[in-house]
Amino acid sequence: MKDFLTRNQVPFTWFELERDAEAGRLLAANGGDAEHLPLVVTSTGQALQAPSTMEVADALGISSTPSLPFYDLIVIGGGPAGLGAAVYGASEGLRTVLVEREAIGGQAGQSSRIENYLGFPSGIRGGDLAWRATTQARRFGAEMLLTSEVASLDVCGSARVVRLANGAELAAHAVLLTTGVAYRRLEAPGVDAFAGSGVYYGAATTEAQSCRDEDVYIVGGANSAGQAAVFFASTARSVTLIVRGQNLERSMSHYLIQQIADLPNVHVRPCTEVIGASGDDHLERLQIADLAAGTKEEVETSWLFVFIGAAPCTDWLGKEVQRDENGFVLTGPDLLTEGRLRADWPLERQPYFLETSVPGVFAAGDVRGQSVKRVASAVGEGAMAVALVHRYLELL
Repeated sequence: MKDFLTRNQVPFTWFELERDAEAGRLLAANGGDAEHLPLVVTSTGQALQAPSTMEVADALGISSTPSLPFYDLIVIGGGPAGLGAAVYGASEGLRTVLVEREAIGGQAGQSSRIENYLGFPSGIRGGDLAWRATTQARRFGAEMLLTSEVASLDVCGSARVVRLANGAELAAHAVLLTTGVAYRRLEAPGVDAFAGSGVYYGAATTEAQSCRDEDVYIVGGANSAGQAAVFFASTARSVTLIVRGQNLERSMSHYLIQQIADLPNVHVRPCTEVIGASGDDHLERLQIADLAAGTKEEVETSWLFVFIGAAPCTDWLGKEVQRDENGFVLTGPDLLTEGRLRADWPLERQPYFLETSVPGVFAAGDVRGQSVKRVASAVGEGAMAVALVHRYLELL
């Protein structure tokens, strides 16, 4: 809940029963049940007991309904690629709507600091970059449907119909898939039991103050893990980066490796993996294996942040949209077989560079096969997709 409110730029005050006397008084005053938390009390006094994020969004007026029966472009996913497409699509006169399941920004929006994005020499917090892009897209007239989950995508003649999980439908000439990826789950005994109670997927920046003067462990060797290590180093007593590989050079940007090397309370443990987790109602211990030495040990910690690989968010797509063996969407040249169009491509022309196996449906950013996993490239692909949508619309 804290992460959802923070990523949607909603100011809030957080009380914990174990730490704050006011929490118990608020719970009693609002008829709350300590067995079903969190209790969310809005500024208007509405009390929500263990609500879903969608229920909170409705209470806060975050969710919105489409204003048009038909659009030129539907963008599915609010990460850098989707936001880039929303800005360029709306600014160029396309009736554009962006649909996001959780919160604007995607994985980049959870980054504590992005330092190699063009135009921000001192770096920028991922959430701030996402919110600026959202404001920019809305200024040009793009609509935002937040906390709206897409259930299916269908072709109805020249229209592309997107059906939402709540039963609503959106129709447009073209659709852009920018659903991104999700961090893979850490497959180790006991870890799943502490998800949200000491184990977090992605950088839960809202937990930084709770980690003050404590020992934090991070699993992963790419940029997202490095950014989290630098971020938590400012408050934690120590930060340990657990990496399966022999070093960070193959997967992490050089500037981050240098920053980590200069931080005395950040320690990198290569050739290491987490093999177990234990505790009562919160994470208390991790079991770690040194793959090079062949040894195992147990360490005490209440904080584990996981950044291991990524799985594309494409399970909801039908078979018409072709994907590779890992679930990433195939586009453009990847749809050709030995330079020839596949038999199921319905048009005489070849698919455009970011076009999927369904004409008029495009893909950009991390969800696309063979994409470069960087914020700048995702924004660029979002902008490029809009140019290709224009070409597609000219032929309708």
